[in-house]
Amino acid sequence: MESLITLLSVLTPMILGFFIRVPKRFLVLVDKALVWLVYAVLLLIGVSLSRVENLGAQLDSIAGMALLLFACTIGANLAALAWFDRRYSWQARGSGKKPRVSIWGSVKQLGCVAAGFVAGKLMAGVWLPSENAGMYCLMTLVLLIGIQLNGSGVKLAQVLVNRRGVQTALWMMASSLAGGLLFAALVGEVSWTMGLALSSGFGWYSLSGLVMTEAYGAVWGSIALLNDLGREFFALAFIPMIMRRYPSAAVGVGGATSLDFTLPVIQSSGGLQAVPLAISFGFIVNVAAPFLMVVFSSV
Repeated sequence: MESLITLLSVLTPMILGFFIRVPKRFLVLVDKALVWLVYAVLLLIGVSLSRVENLGAQLDSIAGMALLLFACTIGANLAALAWFDRRYSWQARGSGKKPRVSIWGSVKQLGCVAAGFVAGKLMAGVWLPSENAGMYCLMTLVLLIGIQLNGSGVKLAQVLVNRRGVQTALWMMASSLAGGLLFAALVGEVSWTMGLALSSGFGWYSLSGLVMTEAYGAVWGSIALLNDLGREFFALAFIPMIMRRYPSAAVGVGGATSLDFTLPVIQSSGGLQAVPLAISFGFIVNVAAPFLMVVFSSV
């Protein structure tokens, strides 16, 4: 029953968001609210982490597990999508401008987790937010994501018509899940369903961090967060290098962030013709991630 409630709590707001039409002049406010909500979610993840006993003894394990999970998922993505690009070639042409790559946003997000951890330690005997606060923030976040996707003018038919985008999304998600199964095989304490759940965030770190914290505790929530945040770091740094030979792989490594944070780098590296591919891909991945995470973590 609890798993069904979690599933409905994550998916219902997003579905509702698709039916809420906001005037374009207010979409800027939605974007700003999303930014602040992401920071709030990351702060709450940090607070949850501060409640873990003997955390210092587990830090090496958290970093090691996150690195192994990242290597399994990104490695599987690159192998599968590079093969796809070689087998079904598709050429992207850059805009001629040098891409602007900045990891400052990712650094700030890690800083929010650290700030939440420090605040949780300092205020442990005074006041701490309810353990349900994270879920309420998450529900609001996915509602606004639904509104944002609806307001972007991207119709489902347009997404499904972009064959390359759909194929890239399916290959990326399947290879990520294969990476999750490999991670489960390498780590004895991780079941195959847990491996699938941890690998199905697809770069949506604020969502995966909270959902995995709810399902498996703050330690595994932090591992999922670091894995998906690592994807953003990797994508920002390597998309320009990968795009010329493997355009689908370049878009795919961005995961859910290909719809927002890494889209400017994709456009600069791959040109305007890469944008519909990235939007179609990112739309599908953003819709699939919450569903797959909750389903796998509930089995």
